[in-house]
Amino acid sequence: MKQQQLLLALLLTGSMFCALLQQAHAQVSKETYVPCQEMPTLIQQYAADNRTLSRYYSPASSRSGGFGGGADASIGSPEKNKRLQQLVQEYQKKLAAVDFKNLSQECKVDYILFKRDLTERMEQLVTEANEVSKLSQWLPFAPKVYALEQQRRRGYQPNAEGVAKDWAAMITEIKSLQTKLKEEKVIDAESVYTAGEVINNLRQTLQSVFDFYNGYDPMFTWWVPTVHKSLDEALTAYAGVWKTKANSALTASDNSGIVGVRAGRANLIKQLQSEMIPYTPEELIDIANKEFAWCDAEMLKASNEMGFGDNWKAALEKVKTLYVPPGKQPEAILKLYTESIDFLKKNNLISIPPLAEETWGMMMMSPERQLIAPFFLGGADIIISYPTNTMAYEDRMMSMRGNNPHFSKATVHHELIAGHNLQQFVNTRTRTYRNFGTPFWGEGWALYWELILWDMQFAKTPEDRIGMLFWHMHRCARIIFSLNYHMGKWTPQQCIDFLVDRVGHERANAEGEVRRSFTGRYPPLYQLAYLTGGRQFYALKKELVDSGKMTYKQYHDAVMSLNSMPVEMVRAILTKQPLTENFKTNWRFYNE
Repeated sequence: MKQQQLLLALLLTGSMFCALLQQAHAQVSKETYVPCQEMPTLIQQYAADNRTLSRYYSPASSRSGGFGGGADASIGSPEKNKRLQQLVQEYQKKLAAVDFKNLSQECKVDYILFKRDLTERMEQLVTEANEVSKLSQWLPFAPKVYALEQQRRRGYQPNAEGVAKDWAAMITEIKSLQTKLKEEKVIDAESVYTAGEVINNLRQTLQSVFDFYNGYDPMFTWWVPTVHKSLDEALTAYAGVWKTKANSALTASDNSGIVGVRAGRANLIKQLQSEMIPYTPEELIDIANKEFAWCDAEMLKASNEMGFGDNWKAALEKVKTLYVPPGKQPEAILKLYTESIDFLKKNNLISIPPLAEETWGMMMMSPERQLIAPFFLGGADIIISYPTNTMAYEDRMMSMRGNNPHFSKATVHHELIAGHNLQQFVNTRTRTYRNFGTPFWGEGWALYWELILWDMQFAKTPEDRIGMLFWHMHRCARIIFSLNYHMGKWTPQQCIDFLVDRVGHERANAEGEVRRSFTGRYPPLYQLAYLTGGRQFYALKKELVDSGKMTYKQYHDAVMSLNSMPVEMVRAILTKQPLTENFKTNWRFYNE
């Protein structure tokens, strides 16, 4: 009985929230609001077909359940790549058959974004195929591995002795290639990455074949296990040699120990166009410097109020010393959350589903993760970054100083409600077919709340204002250092020094931020998406709320209900902007 009552309560909660969102949309205009009807099915069918093909053409896993399948490497077999290209072409034809002119505004947005994504997916698959083809001389044995997997998928019994012979020959070939690779002087970064992905996929494929036949096929079980173990070890060693080529192939221009791949200006512009940001990298840097100038002026006001005159760095240093003792950070975060949620409700800023408010939680961040994420993170839970017993004294102090309550006051909104926690909650419940995720919406929306809270004087004391200004300066710095790095103008060490000298970061925290920004496959636009996306939402707020067309709550609920997409498309829906099927970004949203 209790379970039935709980289920009923959850259903009512979801229904109430959906009703609130529908009400918000009804208030956007006097016209009846009708969500898109034509596009969701097409987008969902593509997503389902893509998942099915990705599962089928990837190595199966003996640990997978009846539904789904094994882990899918990001780069698969040529067979898989070709089939996924065919899928994209099929849906491009289906999309071309849609009558764009007679679509509703929301459907037109979905059409434009789906068309963009299909085009970019095709480009990605073609690029991937070309990169894999470039490596054929280093992976000549791959076709035989994939051919065996093709037979395995349909259960054909292999010639076990022939398999053992082929795999033994591969081991010899790999060892010869490994020696040759060690002598190779110049290998580009993309080839290093692709080789690692393909070798990982080959190992998964071999394991898939082995798991299927071993123990079931008597001859396979007699001939293959020993040679499979040796082949897997040979591939692992081969992948290790490729890894040693990484540092020489990647950007290692100083002694910071941070290496990465520079995107280049042309690629940055292409990605900005895709994200519907009609600004050049240089223009974005100029905007960031203007924002910095505003921060400087506000910092001086707060510094003078604290008695430090124009020495704002001394005032910042004082604020850093106001950290809580070890063991008290979760308690401090809860206090900040309570203040933030009370402020949102008091000012009637956004609909807050009771279930979202009930179910957020806390986790502690590991020391290893703090090396690349020195501040807390958020989503379903808030992940707290604070010292542990294994950290050196200097690292402990920098972590506590960098996560003091005044720095954290506004960013609790960013990570929980109305930021990432609420975004995730709503996105899984409204217009779930939309998969146009972008950091300019995800991080931009969370950052937007920091801008709104400043305007609404959420920070009452100069210490709290300095905490908010520190983060605003940090977002400005992210734009400047990430773009300068990717255009080849700055080294990682210059980026670190900039964060320390210009923003006032603790050095270890600055190193963590820069390492996070450039290592691995971190998207080159991600760091600049925070303030840039925030300014987009802020400009749209001025257009709709400051003009009196909507209340804060109506605007915020409407944004939430539309799910993730480029902010220019949010604006197109809410303000009924003219759209064409070959739409190009044109919204110059930044006003000084």
